[in-house]
Amino acid sequence: MTESPEIVLSVDRLAKTFRKPFTRRKVEAVRGVSFEVKRGHIFGFLGPNGAGKTTTIKMLTGLIAPTSGRASILGQPAPSPDAMGKVGFLPENPYVYPYLTPREFVSLCGRLNGMGGASLAKEVVRVLERVGLGYAIDRPVRALSKGMLQRTGLAAALVHGPELLLLDEPMSGLDPVGRKEVRDLIVEESEAGRTVFFSSHILADVEMLCDHVCILRRGEVVAGGAISELLKSDVRRSELTLAEVADAHVEALSALGERAQRRGRSLVLEVHGDDAVRKALEAALGLGVRVESLVPKRETLEDLFVREAL
Repeated sequence: MTESPEIVLSVDRLAKTFRKPFTRRKVEAVRGVSFEVKRGHIFGFLGPNGAGKTTTIKMLTGLIAPTSGRASILGQPAPSPDAMGKVGFLPENPYVYPYLTPREFVSLCGRLNGMGGASLAKEVVRVLERVGLGYAIDRPVRALSKGMLQRTGLAAALVHGPELLLLDEPMSGLDPVGRKEVRDLIVEESEAGRTVFFSSHILADVEMLCDHVCILRRGEVVAGGAISELLKSDVRRSELTLAEVADAHVEALSALGERAQRRGRSLVLEVHGDDAVRKALEAALGLGVRVESLVPKRETLEDLFVREAL
């Protein structure tokens, strides 16, 4: 694969095969995954449960060894010490020592990354306030909620100012306000020049944030690239909402759409193609039915995900 200063993370035919206990049967969790992440991009790593996302991330961070293939971070072999010193990692289920406070845990992570002294103490307070934990900075971790633990882990990933953030399900356990705060933080990190690689099941967040995505299915890449290029621009769908539709007209009007849904006295049709929209409008107006709205629909990341990954 091409190596250049603009490539922050390069993964080349990475594979992992496990053997099941007792039976020793081989299980191919990841099968020759390849992709590149460019500097400053927000990169989404997607796939259904069991697709191999977390296994891939564990190989990148050295938690498990690959069966074959290679990866590099900022031109250094991953997971070498030189490469990992430039990475901030948030696992899916971060473990924080329960007898420590967020201040103590993030300070420990900073010292493990070569930080110390007054500058570390100041940075610990800054990142904990930034992730919304300033009010609980000295509260024992065992008294924190799952969402607060997630924020503590995120602060630990940020404290040493990494060039690459590897985040495995960073919105896990967060309420809607917390999700928005993490989304804003990811955008801020990108605008500051950092590269963000994260996995998520929340497709709306991925579509909102990411420049590029990679979609896995059964350990293999089934789609990848810029979101704007992956989503089909030639799919012309429209949602037609008709108000006060009499029961006698429901069957005839429903037949004009690919899907129809009754909502009280209204009828919502999903119509494909301009000709079908025109016919549905003419039929509705001919029956004296009021057109409440006509909303064009483009393909979403969810549509792409369902088409490629399921």
